[in-house]
Amino acid sequence: MRAWQTAAMTQYFDALPRDFLAVATPGAGKTTFALSVAAELLGRRQVDRITIVAPTEHLKLQWAEAAARAGIPIDPAYSAGKGKTASDYLGIAVTYAGVAVNPLALRIRTERFKTLVILDEVHHAGDALAWGEGVREAFEPAHRRLALTGTPFRSDVNPIPFVSYAPGSDGVPRSEADYTYGYAEALADRVVRPVLFMAYSGELQWRTRAGDEIAARLGEPLTKDLTAQALRTALDPEGAWIPSVLSAADKRLSEVRRHVPDAGAMVIASDQDAARAYAKILKSLTGEAPTVVLSDEKGASKKIAEFSSGEGRWMVAVRMVSEGVDVPRLAVGVYATRTSTPLFFAQAVGRFVRARGRGETASVFLPSVPSLLTYAAELEVARDHILGRRVADEGDIFAAEDALLAQAQAGEAASAELEALPFEALGSQAHFDRVLFDGAEFGHEGQVHVGSEEEMDFLGIPGLLEPDQMRQLLAQRQNDRRKKQPAREDPGVPELTTHEQLAVLRRELNGLVAAWHHRTGQAHGITHAALRKECGGPAAAVANAETLRKRIDRLREWASKAG
Repeated sequence: MRAWQTAAMTQYFDALPRDFLAVATPGAGKTTFALSVAAELLGRRQVDRITIVAPTEHLKLQWAEAAARAGIPIDPAYSAGKGKTASDYLGIAVTYAGVAVNPLALRIRTERFKTLVILDEVHHAGDALAWGEGVREAFEPAHRRLALTGTPFRSDVNPIPFVSYAPGSDGVPRSEADYTYGYAEALADRVVRPVLFMAYSGELQWRTRAGDEIAARLGEPLTKDLTAQALRTALDPEGAWIPSVLSAADKRLSEVRRHVPDAGAMVIASDQDAARAYAKILKSLTGEAPTVVLSDEKGASKKIAEFSSGEGRWMVAVRMVSEGVDVPRLAVGVYATRTSTPLFFAQAVGRFVRARGRGETASVFLPSVPSLLTYAAELEVARDHILGRRVADEGDIFAAEDALLAQAQAGEAASAELEALPFEALGSQAHFDRVLFDGAEFGHEGQVHVGSEEEMDFLGIPGLLEPDQMRQLLAQRQNDRRKKQPAREDPGVPELTTHEQLAVLRRELNGLVAAWHHRTGQAHGITHAALRKECGGPAAAVANAETLRKRIDRLREWASKAG
């Protein structure tokens, strides 16, 4: 067992609580921890039966297979309607949706035995009111409950069943985990891979429902609606942006496979139509038909399992494989979905970070959208479930309603509404923007075209490098390219555009944060959060020039005082 699993088990059995919440980053081994606890409780005869609740049908099978290897036979085909299962089984696996359908039947089963309930990705118990109520009704009489999650909780007003909350310094209730093992700790322990984020911008054109034709550059400051329309245009399979990014990702995969021969890649698509279209593009690029996983329909689990154990290059999928699906050989990802919440982003990146050996690095390609770049820069920040906002003045009176509205606008429901609006993507072109790694940014000055030598400086990075080697190589390639730039004939210093000025300031800030990390060991995300607290303003990816300069100056003050 890994050190964190042993420590968490020791803490658990020292206290033997009825409820225990373990928060561990994707890929850290939550399943192994939970099944080890289950085996020990069964061995001590402190429980007689196990009930596992998972988000999807596929994950039920995955849990049953893992439990079988641990010597715990689990029935993944159990349904509350039939009531009983074979005596060969020590437990059952159900979905949150299945619990909501017939919670009374599961409550009766829970009361009949001394039951340990394992709630996998427990934040799903708050996805719908019926799910949370069903979980609470079915498992309130359980002898033990072990809740697991690996992603940051969203902010809403629905408390998650069997999770404890306590007011923070601002008076807002936050979830309290019994044991936390974050991405930063897992990265330091080499339990997960570091992530190389490849961001792509580009020129986009579309026609709105009002008939207006709009042209914009992905990543430029835009309104929320225009940003959504720009992202939708970029992800349109009929444009040039998606084929260019998929081609770049496939080149990166080829480089990784030179050192990791079975490395695989996955595209996370917004919907089934887009997934099919992306699969056609990949087949034309590679000559190999990718594995396409469209939903939880029959046969999806088999497809994922075959891809996981095989050596195929690409898989294309919609939301169902964004969380909990174990395909350790995934090393390259393309974030081609319009879902842009921090919860979903963390889940998606979590599919690529499971470490198998030293030196492996995950590469995730994403659009240069401010929110996504912020999530990438703050991947190490741990988050709790926040129960709305405290009502402190008139401006906060509608805080709960605003939180519910934000939740309703996130995810598939909002995507479906957006899809229904008259909209026409007219064209798109992709350009390499920058690389984000370990909280710092790397790139080349000016516009970097797809297929250029400048882009290959980063796509061609070796597939096996230690984090320190990766940072050194990224900086070296950036500096080497800068030295090769021809000297300007004009001796005057040209005025930087707003976009270029902000990019320079962000790179300077991220470079200082990285240096502070190496000096103090403090995670990049924590440093960025501390700077935001002291200097104010939004995340660095969307902060203005004045705010960025304040944070740069403040960090230099810290360094001088520490020195």
